[in-house]
Amino acid sequence: MLKFLSSAWALLLGLLLLMIGNGLQGTLLGVRGEIEGFSTFEMSMVMSAYFVGFLGGSKLAPEMIRRVGHVRVFAALASLISAMLILYPSWPNPWVWMACRVVIGFCFCGVYVTAESWLNNAATNETRGQALSMYMLVQVGGIMIAQGLLLVADPGGFILFVIPSVLVSIAFAPILLSVTPTPAFDTTKPMTLRQLFNVSPLGCMGMFLLGGVFAAQFGMAAVYGAQTGLSIPEISMFVTAFYLGATVLQFPLGWLSDRMDRRMLILLAAALGGAGALLGMVAGTSFVLLLAAAFLVGGTSNPLYSLLIAYTNDFLDRDDMAAASGGLLFINGLGAIAGPLVTGWMMGVFGSPGYFLVIAVLLISLALYAAYRMTQRRAPAVSETATYTPISPTATSVALDVAREYAISTADAEQERDKSA
Repeated sequence: MLKFLSSAWALLLGLLLLMIGNGLQGTLLGVRGEIEGFSTFEMSMVMSAYFVGFLGGSKLAPEMIRRVGHVRVFAALASLISAMLILYPSWPNPWVWMACRVVIGFCFCGVYVTAESWLNNAATNETRGQALSMYMLVQVGGIMIAQGLLLVADPGGFILFVIPSVLVSIAFAPILLSVTPTPAFDTTKPMTLRQLFNVSPLGCMGMFLLGGVFAAQFGMAAVYGAQTGLSIPEISMFVTAFYLGATVLQFPLGWLSDRMDRRMLILLAAALGGAGALLGMVAGTSFVLLLAAAFLVGGTSNPLYSLLIAYTNDFLDRDDMAAASGGLLFINGLGAIAGPLVTGWMMGVFGSPGYFLVIAVLLISLALYAAYRMTQRRAPAVSETATYTPISPTATSVALDVAREYAISTADAEQERDKSA
């Protein structure tokens, strides 16, 4: 671990600053939208726009990097992010914010693809697992730190928009001064969505439903808090609770994943998350219950992302895993685009409880579908399943490829040990 940190600390520091900037702007917009008098549905469109851009970036960013190189793409996209963050308070209009969110979503995706490529290049077969763990901790930790920054200035002013702009700009330095050129992107064998669904109906359906849950956490949590009447410190703690749960429960669920039928674990985790969302619906004015609900939802939905990828890989040849990961990422992106729109509409109909109602319906639907799929196909033997690798939902296809390589190398090492024994 120390060897990897000594070679990649500057890159991880830059990624941390990027995540703080992204985490702060997402929560801040939810609060500022309430101050500006935007309707809940207008804010849902603003939040959905980020995922439109992110999905577009996942398709176009690799081609941009092939054409002009990692450094130019990173510098250009990061500069655009910094500029868009300043435009928010300068032009408080929902249509302008939507356009800015599309650009920022696209740019952040491209920046993550570039940074993840460098991170993968910095890791060896022996340190790839450590690199993935550190990357996930940096992602989640950055978002949690960002919520604390929400308290340093008035959300109705300019300062809180300047802070993420400065952080993103500063992130250039440690990354660009520490990286080396990375290999070109490999071309993967294509797999249609129909083929992917035939391989793993549960993986496809689960990733689509989880997309809506993640979008609600990342985009609409602050909108919910503002509509409910939470104070700024309470909104900060509420959003943090989602990611704290993700950090605490990721590894226990991952440990179970390699020791039992993954469909049963998916069912149980989704049901527990759905129960947490129902708790949030009936919490009323109890802030403690709201924090518990957010902890359960975040703590189950984030590991479910990695669980569904590992479950899908159980039915794939190694050569097909990269194409399948790209397909799952695309399906998840479609769910993330739809999630805020549905959540905003439900909050308009049912008030603030509509936020947790949408999450409850999505997670309980996933649990029921997992139960159904258990009746349709026999589970593979635990000894034959792919290794569970924790992945953050904010990661791109590059990180998924790194996780795939780590899972394959781990499986090969275990086979060698078994043969030796």
